[in-house]
Formats: sequence, C-alpha cells, structure tokens
Amino acid sequence: MDQSLIPFLRSLTNITLKVLVGITVMGMIGIQMTSFVAILGAAGLAVGMALSGTLQNFAGGVIILILKPFKIGDTIEAQGFVGTVKEITIFSTLLNTADKKLVIIPNGPLSTGALTNYSFETTRRVDWTFGISYGDDVENFKKALNDFIAEDSRILKNPEPFIGLLTLASNSVNFTVRVWVNSPDYWDVFFSMNEKVYTKFPNYDLHIPFPQPDTQVNKK
Repeated sequence: MDQSLIPFLRSLTNITLKVLVGITVMGMIGIQMTSFVAILGAAGLAVGMALSGTLQNFAGGVIILILKPFKIGDTIEAQGFVGTVKEITIFSTLLNTADKKLVIIPNGPLSTGALTNYSFETTRRVDWTFGISYGDDVENFKKALNDFIAEDSRILKNPEPFIGLLTLASNSVNFTVRVWVNSPDYWDVFFSMNEKVYTKFPNYDLHIPFPQPDTQVNKK
C-alpha cells in the first residue's frame, strides 16, 4: 500500500467508526432513528455550511491522494513554504522544513494552489551566476569551471554542462553556469561549487569583483 494512504485512511476510519458507534448506541437506548435522522439532516446542513472550509480540505485530501502530485518524502514548495512531506491526513498535509519546523497546510488550498515538487523528477539542473573582473582571461574562467565540474563525480555528463557569458555589468563580467545532478545531490553540489570558486579562483589568476566607489573631488 502507498505510504501516503496510511495516515489518511487511519483518520477517515477513526471518524467513521466514531459516527457508527454513536448511531448504534442511540439506537440501543431507544432513540427513534427516523426522528434522529431528520434532526441530523437539518443539523448536518447547518454544520456543513459552518464547516465549508473543513469539507473543502477533506475534498482536497481526496484529490491529492487520487492525483498524487506528491507523496510522503517528497520535497515540495506550496503556500509559501518549502519542506519535505511528512504526512498526508484527511484535512491537512504536514511538512518538515530544512530548519526542522513542522508546517501544517490545509489540503483545500494545497490542492487548488500552485505547487512545485522538487522530487518529482530524478534529476535537477543547478544554476549559478559567477562574475569576474574586467581584464580577467575568459579562457581561464572557462578552464577553472570545467576543472571544478570534472572534479565532482555527482555532476552528470549528460546533459552536458553549459557555460556562457550572461551580462556585462558595471563592475563585473557575469557568466551563467548550468549542470545537471541527481535530485538528492542538488544542494551539496550547489554549495560545493560556490566554495571552490571562492577558494580556487586565485589559482587561475581570476578575481571576484566587488563594487568600486567612484569618488569625485571638486577643487575650487
């Protein structure tokens, strides 16, 4: 059985059993079920209107389990939060964030709003923008990045890595670097490359640019 179904079915079964036990007990103590059903129907209508949001969340939970836009263990971004799916219940979905916070998102908005599933595909593209100073050798830059890429076995050979000149900024020549990795390796590769650029650029006679203040002195 899909692990995502277990907490949902557990919650649904628990509520259903409580309702059935309540109806059975009322029948045993002599409450007329026809009158009770009529009262229950009227009360159900009022409660349904009051709990329209809750019913929407229940419907959202059903939609999530049928369409499966994500499953337990996936990393998703939705409703302004990013985290790993811990549990899917009948009314809400629980996420664990990177800083170990528990986020509870109602299933209604989750099923109808925009959602990004970072675990849906087995591979992801890592993008960087690195700048070098004007006057630095472009070929040295490309050699440095190709060396860094070749050193990291987590970076996939296919699709091929890409290095291209992005913009000529006021203080730097900016390049975009794109590689593909297996999804679980995304952040480790991202941070590792940043560190290599910072620590090893000097070995290639490359300089990380920073804004240069332009000071003018008016002599009278």
